[in-house]
Amino acid sequence: MAQAEPLNGLAVRRNVVHDLTKLDPKLRPETASCRAIVETPKGRRGKLDYDPKLRTFRLKTLLPDGMSFPLDFGFVPRTLADDGDPIDVMILSDEPTPPGVLLDIRLIGAIEAEEKEHGKKERNDRVLAVAAVSHLYAAIKTVDDLEVSFIDNLIQFWTNKDRLEGKEFTCVGVGGPETAVALIEAAMKRADQAKG
Repeated sequence: MAQAEPLNGLAVRRNVVHDLTKLDPKLRPETASCRAIVETPKGRRGKLDYDPKLRTFRLKTLLPDGMSFPLDFGFVPRTLADDGDPIDVMILSDEPTPPGVLLDIRLIGAIEAEEKEHGKKERNDRVLAVAAVSHLYAAIKTVDDLEVSFIDNLIQFWTNKDRLEGKEFTCVGVGGPETAVALIEAAMKRADQAKG
């Protein structure tokens, strides 16, 4: 860790780089809200992944021409999903959010899903949220406020993306804010247990 240096009587840390996966998610079950880190902005073909060891973002894959991420995509920090990564989150926001931005979000639901690759099946849920500062989506409180076709299109996006990567995506359910909160709470417990 960087040494503190005095500056006008104050201790100031220099060159401190934080692991974004370890930030406090500030989960508030009573308001179904927390914080998330954006990895891939809406409309991008390139899927970015945060690398906690290097503490930077790297380009993981490119979607084919004509296919792009339908929403901002990222993760809820200090969580651990079944796939070994922080739990995924898709965020409705008024404009694409740059990678690395910490957003306060309002949880509106979740797409509960399984992915199958090389004969191995694991849960890989996607939490759905609205950026707390959103004007366009301020009235959206639950997935039930969205058109059914909107959710169907999100599921189709993941189905097609996984097929291109040699995986199989299966939606096993769509839940509301309470489902999203429960998934995040379970993922936070898993992360705490993994720390030992």
